Amino acid sequence: SPLVLMIDEAQELSASILKDLKMIMNHAYDSLNCFSLVLCGEPHLNHTLQKPVHEALRQRITVHYNYEGLSEQETAAYIAHKFALAGAPGIILGEGVLAAVHGYASGNPRTIDSLMAEALTLGAQLGLATLNTDIIMAASNNLALV
Repeated sequence: SPLVLMIDEAQELSASILKDLKMIMNHAYDSLNCFSLVLCGEPHLNHTLQKPVHEALRQRITVHYNYEGLSEQETAAYIAHKFALAGAPGIILGEGVLAAVHGYASGNPRTIDSLMAEALTLGAQLGLATLNTDIIMAASNNLALV
């Protein structure tokens, strides 16, 4: 069966490790595909791979996919799903909150999670039944997203 090597957070790999990966992939490159390599990471991984020193590795990459983040509608569905999983009773988000979350988080699910956790904490501290855009802005400030 084919071997697949998947590396998450690949933007943290050193130049030395990337060079080693290239060398491993180079082994019998013309006659045998030893394994498939999947690199997942933040957008600056692409910038790292664009450096001339990584040209040989970049040439072996057959598929590039740049995740652009969730759309505003997908962000709303994502948050609704998270609230449903947590058993949230009814609507606890005021008007404009979903658009504000999407704007500050740029559709990044990890950032959405952090922003919403911070906003929920602030809202609970203030005794709010419904989160508003001011709470989202305060949470964004606390997380230095602004």
